Amino acid sequence: MNKHILATEVQTFIRQHAGEDVSRIALKKSPFEEVSSSELAQQVHGRQKVSHKIPEWLEADHSLYFPEKLNLEQCSSAKTGQFKASLVAADCTLLDLTGGFGVDSYYFAQQAKKVTHCEINPELSRIVAHNFQVLGVANVQFHRGDSLAILTSSDERYDYIYTDPSRRVKNQKVFRLEDCEPNIVSHQSLFFSHSDTLLTKLAPLLDITGALAALPHVKEVYVISIANDCKELLFVQQKSFQGIPTIHAVRLSAAHPSIFTFTYQQEKEAAPSWGAPTNFLYDPDVAITKAGAFKSVATAFDLQKLHPHSHLYTSDKLVAAFPGRIFNIQQVVPFSIFKKNVVISKANVVTKNFPLKVEDIRKKFKIKDGGEDFLYFTTLHDEQLVVIYARRNTQ
Repeated sequence: MNKHILATEVQTFIRQHAGEDVSRIALKKSPFEEVSSSELAQQVHGRQKVSHKIPEWLEADHSLYFPEKLNLEQCSSAKTGQFKASLVAADCTLLDLTGGFGVDSYYFAQQAKKVTHCEINPELSRIVAHNFQVLGVANVQFHRGDSLAILTSSDERYDYIYTDPSRRVKNQKVFRLEDCEPNIVSHQSLFFSHSDTLLTKLAPLLDITGALAALPHVKEVYVISIANDCKELLFVQQKSFQGIPTIHAVRLSAAHPSIFTFTYQQEKEAAPSWGAPTNFLYDPDVAITKAGAFKSVATAFDLQKLHPHSHLYTSDKLVAAFPGRIFNIQQVVPFSIFKKNVVISKANVVTKNFPLKVEDIRKKFKIKDGGEDFLYFTTLHDEQLVVIYARRNTQ
């Protein structure tokens, strides 16, 4: 950690160049003897990342220090950090075993009495400690080194143990839970000997059913999305819990979280009706589809499903509370006569359970991307291929 970066004149330079291309900054000669151009580029890049992910950190004139690019890739955003913090009890104690850049620890600290931030990289730990000091966070303790050592060398108990295992091992991305670092599957007994509640953040691409098979006592799973982009999975384990896990599909796009809750048993037993497109088309948020609430969402909102595998829904009357995008259907055309009956040169093309890919359709029918029109290429319950011409519902 180069403390010369915190000098007033260097911080002023970083703020003044916050909107510039970092590669250009890296190639220019640094105006500061004690700070290299690559270090300046790193700070500007970090500020740009934080301005999108955690803008409140930049609201005041803080002299924050930003780590290497890799350390910022996996960190949570303000919205996901705030939501996770809302799940823990007030005045609790929490051990963050994989502290990283400290975003989750920061938001947990707004709710908890004490948070212990563990980080194996001593440089990154010092950076987070500095940032928390200037941000006015006083209830976080820092442990530098192997996070598992703090558990194996003490008898201290915590209300919660939180982990965000690294999905990048030896500079390669991994997707199996057992391949992440630390390997939380092999340390479950150790974790439960220090806390009755474990919170684990996992990558959105991870298979939920596989993780449920690998992790014991999972009570709840949160599938969290922002603006129809799945950001992370959160598994909540409660010691001795043996019931059916509750699945929550969480959308953080709106002012208040929208949460659709179900169980896989309910999903298995759900029996939606099938129907052809009528007045409204419903395309569920990615949190719904990632969670696997394909049939449950149809029965919960009294919608007809177009096909068992299309995951599109319809209704005669508007269901404004639906967790996803809603469209007014303009026309439904069999795919076999689409070219002859619909002349659209520009539209948003979406495929759901359809034999052609979006790029193939655009090329075949010479459709440019964009505009207000949407074309859904899909399959109906009678296996008919159709094109649904629709526009976003704005009510």
